[in-house]
Amino acid sequence: MAGRIPPDFIDALLARTDIVDLINRRVPLRKAGKDYQACCPFHDEKTPSFTVSREKQFYHCFGCGAHGSAIGFLMEYDRLGFRDAVEELAREAGLELPKDADAPAAPDYAPLYQVLGEAAQHFRRQLRTHSEAGCAVAYLRGRGLTGEIAAAFGVGYAPPGWDNLLDALGASAQGRARLLEAGLLIEQDGRRYDRFRDRIMFPIRDRRGRVIGFGGRLLGDGKPKYLNSPETPIFHKGRELYGLYEAQQANRALERVLVVEGYLDVIALAQFGVTYACATLGTATTPEHLQRLLRTAPEVVFCFDGDRAGRAAAWKALETALPLATGRQQMRFLFLPEGEDPDTLVRKEGREGFEQRLQRALPLSELLFDQLAGDLDLTSIDGRARLAALAEPLIARVPPGLYRDMLAGRLAALVGVEPGRVGAGRPRSAAPRRLAPSRQTLPPLRLAIALLLQHPELSPAVAAEPADWRALERPGVALLGELIDLIAAYPGLSAGALLERWRDSEHYGHLERLADPALLRHIPSNGREAELLGALRLLNAELREAQAARLFARASPSELSEEEKARMRRALSRPRGDPSAEL
Repeated sequence: MAGRIPPDFIDALLARTDIVDLINRRVPLRKAGKDYQACCPFHDEKTPSFTVSREKQFYHCFGCGAHGSAIGFLMEYDRLGFRDAVEELAREAGLELPKDADAPAAPDYAPLYQVLGEAAQHFRRQLRTHSEAGCAVAYLRGRGLTGEIAAAFGVGYAPPGWDNLLDALGASAQGRARLLEAGLLIEQDGRRYDRFRDRIMFPIRDRRGRVIGFGGRLLGDGKPKYLNSPETPIFHKGRELYGLYEAQQANRALERVLVVEGYLDVIALAQFGVTYACATLGTATTPEHLQRLLRTAPEVVFCFDGDRAGRAAAWKALETALPLATGRQQMRFLFLPEGEDPDTLVRKEGREGFEQRLQRALPLSELLFDQLAGDLDLTSIDGRARLAALAEPLIARVPPGLYRDMLAGRLAALVGVEPGRVGAGRPRSAAPRRLAPSRQTLPPLRLAIALLLQHPELSPAVAAEPADWRALERPGVALLGELIDLIAAYPGLSAGALLERWRDSEHYGHLERLADPALLRHIPSNGREAELLGALRLLNAELREAQAARLFARASPSELSEEEKARMRRALSRPRGDPSAEL
């Protein structure tokens, strides 16, 4: 159940909603075969790769990977929360929310957003009026920031003292509880006091512009120099990016996003007209960060110091980027001169000079091979063999497709062998035989879930195959069983409605990734059933192997019954599955 809205209501709502009509009112679509196409509204592109399926009630962009149901589209395009999107669709469909859905969704985070917004206003007032704010103002002016740019980013000040914010917003017990939940207070030994003291305050906003946390820069001596809000129900450092909301407000369609390290870098760049910068919140770039960035712009440039630490951080970002690198969007890396940061450079060189540096940023592929080959002697066989050994597992992490093939080709050229002899596509004679003809790139469990999730009409074929695999004890098996049972109970659900059934589940992120049509593009429509049955047979074979292993572990062959020995022989005579692959 999503909030307090019953899943049956969500099913009925999506059945009454035509996703083509909904999206066409916001993004003009044109017919393309049985589906509809447009240039993606979530990233800048010239050739349409955004597809909407009336049959599946699902949208997908083959460029940036955005996909989902009508509810998901409203959440992404109109920047609505789940409940707001449901209410909007219900109004359009002429449906009333069930009575038990009229209560606020649980949990209700509106009070948290409210107290964080009030705190941001309080800090801004303190910057203008507090007697000790002069040092903060002097520091900001010393960094070259104008009052206008500071106001645009909502910069404020938390004065010294233990209870300034507590006194201002915590007069009631309820107010103090909200400040504590929002991460603005610290509770220790029964005492509560302000988390941020004598710091310049930078509000962090979500995609809808709501304040969800703060970063505070300490004035004077002490540690830590920068302090972020702790994790709260609405603030997760691994997902949020400072300044991205402001960048989207300043640019109708972002063509590039620059990822820097500090709040003041973002603000200084914006002051000089580089209005497309954002920063991680004291963490390395995460897959969630990168997915959001790739949905925002067709080019992402990571900016790092040119020293050893900067190179190490860039390599970490590269490794994070590999599973999302398709070649459709550019990911590049800029290394700054020693002793410089984006703030100082843009002041010395201006916008034009700084952007010329961006044009020279290294593409992901160049950084990959430059870094790996840096200490190797490629004039020797041993050096080239070492490069192949280092590069192959990294290239294998890139999604299958032309970009991965091109990386493998580049590796082949560097080590001096024919294309196909190295890289993720190299033939392996020892690979286990498959039970069904397949070019699948997903392990059997993921493949079965992806096929049923995207094509629930295949479910009748499942009944013809033994369901012994349900006894497997590993992640994802129960989920596959639930998916099959749900489709059987509600045979009319579209792919979009099916995905929505899991929106509040811990499995939603896995299922959303497996709902990506690009994963199954290599399977022709007349081959989907065979792929599904082949995947289930591999899972059944894996169960038999597991059972045989348990028999071996339990007793020596002389202690087994004839029936157990026969079961073991049957298990070992079947093709091997892929027990190492997990959901």
